[in-house]
Amino acid sequence: MKNKLLIANDIKAYYRLVNGQDVKAVDGVSLELYEDEVVGIAGESGCGKSSFSAVLGLTNNPPLYVHSGELLADGKDVFQMKKEQLRRDIRGQYISVVPQGAMNALNPTQKISSFVIDVIREHNPQMTKEEAVDRARERISALGLPPRVLDSYPHQLSGGMKQRVIIVISTLLNPKVLIADEPTSALDVSSQKVVIGLLLRLLREKIIRNIVFITHELPLLRHFADRIAIMYAGKMAEIGPMEQVIFDPVHPYTKALMASMLTAEPGTRAKELTGIPGVPPDLKKPPSGCRFSPRCPYATEQCRTQPNPETVGDRTTWCWHMQSNQSKDKMPS
Repeated sequence: MKNKLLIANDIKAYYRLVNGQDVKAVDGVSLELYEDEVVGIAGESGCGKSSFSAVLGLTNNPPLYVHSGELLADGKDVFQMKKEQLRRDIRGQYISVVPQGAMNALNPTQKISSFVIDVIREHNPQMTKEEAVDRARERISALGLPPRVLDSYPHQLSGGMKQRVIIVISTLLNPKVLIADEPTSALDVSSQKVVIGLLLRLLREKIIRNIVFITHELPLLRHFADRIAIMYAGKMAEIGPMEQVIFDPVHPYTKALMASMLTAEPGTRAKELTGIPGVPPDLKKPPSGCRFSPRCPYATEQCRTQPNPETVGDRTTWCWHMQSNQSKDKMPS
């Protein structure tokens, strides 16, 4: 049995608008993260995946705030920790983040070495600047990056190189869990492959112990994810092993999502793409019951009243009709 590194229990995280109304971006989401695995979180834009990753990465700043739930690391709820304890024991060392738009996270007026010094000395103030740079140079060389990047300004690096440097900086303290929010979205295919290779190498060499990979490119996860979690309108729709979720989805939303995407598989040229009818709900006033029910061709009155979490084997889906939808037929439009 693999060790559980992080447990999210019924987390609700909302955006507070200026008029006092809440946008329920994450609304009762639970997820367990295990040692030595890659968990992909996918869904269409606005589904809440980046907001959930921000909560996992311990972002709790206005307008986003954690309404309720718990996030357990080593059995301790990090939401209950004081700022000093979070800084000392959790941020950067237990949980670290590669933010969305990471290539723009570097100050163009500072060399990369300045970021390295700030990160390391924030947690190890007794370490000298020279020692911090030496430590970073050793890590960069071990991961196959040219040591010259430490003496470079961001504009002197390519987009792919900047992304890899951000990943190295984010993992200098050997965090157990790395939250990577769409780290390949602005890269070409070759650079995507290099970045994913670097992440997997960090996991393989035990520098990090778990990767949460946020993406809207669901087929991309087929090449490296162990499990996939599908989000829709602030809630989980389906969680399961990668092969099952991609090739045998059981939630109507997952099936519709896969039917709307091209995948690099035999027969792709002959595949007929189908869009998902309707639009996502307004998260200021989401529908009761299953969030997907207004767009779902299988929805019944029961679906519109109460979602049904059901677990079969290693897979959990929030659908009353999990068994009846286990077919290869495409979703009716």
